Amino acid sequence: MFTASFDTAMAHTYDFMAQLFQFEKWITDLGFDPSNLAFDTVYHRLIDVAVANITTANLLALGGAMFYVATLMMRTIVPLRVIGIISITFFIAYGVVAGAVSTLLLYLLSLPVNIIRLRQMLSLVRKARSSAQGDLSMDWLRPYMTPRKFKKGDILFRKGDVANEMFLTVTGKFLVTEIGVELPPGRLMGELGFVAPKNRRTQTIQCIDSGDVLSITYETLLELYFQNPEFGYYLLSLTSERLLQNISRLEGALEDCKGKLQQSEALRAGMSAAVPR
Repeated sequence: MFTASFDTAMAHTYDFMAQLFQFEKWITDLGFDPSNLAFDTVYHRLIDVAVANITTANLLALGGAMFYVATLMMRTIVPLRVIGIISITFFIAYGVVAGAVSTLLLYLLSLPVNIIRLRQMLSLVRKARSSAQGDLSMDWLRPYMTPRKFKKGDILFRKGDVANEMFLTVTGKFLVTEIGVELPPGRLMGELGFVAPKNRRTQTIQCIDSGDVLSITYETLLELYFQNPEFGYYLLSLTSERLLQNISRLEGALEDCKGKLQQSEALRAGMSAAVPR
């Protein structure tokens, strides 16, 4: 029943296409008999064409195409690069076997690019892991940062400002005005705005000795974050560590203030007791 309906539909379609596009010539070129265009004929012809084209070169091209489609389904950059390199390898082998020089050159040029990008991302994750486990240096972000200069007296940002970038000191000195802490070269500034509510600055930074810094926008950080969840995890761990350090520093300052207040009260009480009545 289905075969008969399909054959009838094929016949009507053939008549219509023959009138518009000289479909009969195309059918003949494909190896079909225009007077016997049935479902079984088309099916068996396609099977014959597929079997006839099973060659080493075509199988390599098919493997490369399958891995290429797989890259489109990857959500993060590292597996995408890995699958992409496998796909490129298949296409290079296809170019060698089939003698397709243009295909061979194209994928030979793209292979080292993908390998370099993969190594960069793996290196970024490894250095982020190292920083999160104790070494709080963020020099590993330098390739993604832009150099900037500040003069003595310049304000990098004020508490409460909307934050859209963070900085890494290279030369000069910078002061956290609210707590009076100087930041020497190699220190990170403005990273807490990345995770703060509404991306607001938590402190004010002033340049007290002209110097250079490197800046990276939060947009770039988000790109790196979503390209590789592992990097994102270690970045958040590192930022949390910075926040805990600030809290510990503030708690220490608060304890010092309490100690001085108690000493002052004790001294005042002693002086009051020593005054004759």
